[in-house]
Amino acid sequence: MDSEIKEEIPVHEEFILCCGIETQVLKCGPWTDLINDQIANRPKLLIFIIPGNPGFSAFYVPFAKALYSSTKRRFPVWVISHAGHALAPKDKKILTTSDDPNAQEIKDIYGLRGQVEHKLAFLRTHVPKEMKLVVIGHSIGCYFSLQVLKRAPELPVIRSFLLFPTIERMSESPKGKLATPLLCWFRYAFYVPGYLLLKPWPEKIKSLVIRMLLRRMNLQSEFSFLNILEPFCLINAAYLGSQEMMEVVKRDNETIKEHLSKLTFYYGTIDAWCPKEYYEDMKKDFPEGDIRLCEKKIPHDFILYFYQEMADMVADWLKDDLSKI
Repeated sequence: MDSEIKEEIPVHEEFILCCGIETQVLKCGPWTDLINDQIANRPKLLIFIIPGNPGFSAFYVPFAKALYSSTKRRFPVWVISHAGHALAPKDKKILTTSDDPNAQEIKDIYGLRGQVEHKLAFLRTHVPKEMKLVVIGHSIGCYFSLQVLKRAPELPVIRSFLLFPTIERMSESPKGKLATPLLCWFRYAFYVPGYLLLKPWPEKIKSLVIRMLLRRMNLQSEFSFLNILEPFCLINAAYLGSQEMMEVVKRDNETIKEHLSKLTFYYGTIDAWCPKEYYEDMKKDFPEGDIRLCEKKIPHDFILYFYQEMADMVADWLKDDLSKI
């Protein structure tokens, strides 16, 4: 199954200017331009994946392919990078489009609120208004997914999956207690040394180091991971992380209650970013909600290793929704 997915499913890479920021979008399936496609050839639904932090789209390609295959290749699956987390290679063309008119007002685009506006601008500009949406968030991408529902009720989202959701008390979580001082107080101390260490490296050396890292992690990708060693991207990821620790504190119960029928929450038993007690609190507060706990010891970064299993689960959950399309 894995080899079939890797070889046969097309994934198209684009770098676009979204809100004036270089943004990588990986598009799984034959559809690459939903706005200009003829209506007769246009699918009725888009599955849209919002990454965690760092927002490197390439990590999610195996999951996107598996999800595309598990939904019988009926719908495109797109993955968007976070603003400032991806830089286009020198030989890569950057596509420009007319942005959403509100996009020009975005402030602090690399921060938590700016990243939400970045995703909204993309959806409003690159996806037809009548096209139904399934939004899948991972980690902090779940926070962004809830914000999409809250701030853009006009978007036809029929289902939102929140996988390993970091939507509350991030600084109080086991990993948050360690990350908060590093990201909020000490991150500046790493900026200059990190820049001086990584920036001069030739691209060939960076590629070699990344290949060695991926090999040790037993991962493969047809797309570049050079942004992992790009100081500009790492600084923006750290900045976003600092805002997560400070601002993702209280769960947005009002938005969850309003959209509960569209939401599926999926928690882990060994997740140090949103521990099991967060799942138990959610079940207590929303007993009628679709709130699940992974019975297996799948890590928070499930996307790297359990993509087929997660894709099959999402596709199974979607069966009733997709049968109506």
